[in-house]
Amino acid sequence: MLANLQRSLPFTLALAIIVYLVLLLIPDLALSASVLVTIGVVLGGVLVPVLVEVKGASINSTGSPAAAKTNYEGETATLYVGNLPYRANEDAVRELFQKFGVVVNVRLMKDRQTGRRRGFGFVEVAAKDANKMIQKLNDFAFQERTLKVREAKERQDGDDNDE
Repeated sequence: MLANLQRSLPFTLALAIIVYLVLLLIPDLALSASVLVTIGVVLGGVLVPVLVEVKGASINSTGSPAAAKTNYEGETATLYVGNLPYRANEDAVRELFQKFGVVVNVRLMKDRQTGRRRGFGFVEVAAKDANKMIQKLNDFAFQERTLKVREAKERQDGDDNDE
């Protein structure tokens, strides 16, 4: 909820200013400036969160980066992605891979102690798109780094590396 408010605050203020200016330009309304601002803020406070929710729902239904996990029903493959820029986030990686097929999930590994990204991750994709993604994105320049993309190997029993 707080994230939605932080996202919508600039739009609420912009709408409040627009409503204030429009109401100010109507000569038949003899309202004080404080009443006009109040009306603008109330309208903005009601309309903007509603619009943000509607837009957010439509973005999530189209499968954009905002969707945390895609509801894909077929077989999947997991790709290892190495040499990622430390500033890259899940949304940026998802957006890149979605250009070449269906992305189900993105997990970028972080250091347990520092919380910083470790420069590699895993992208779960539709099995039918995995080879195409490997061909297109292996040795691909992404945010000034050359990605290394290959099919992920199964984790060994004694291999308890940080996630």
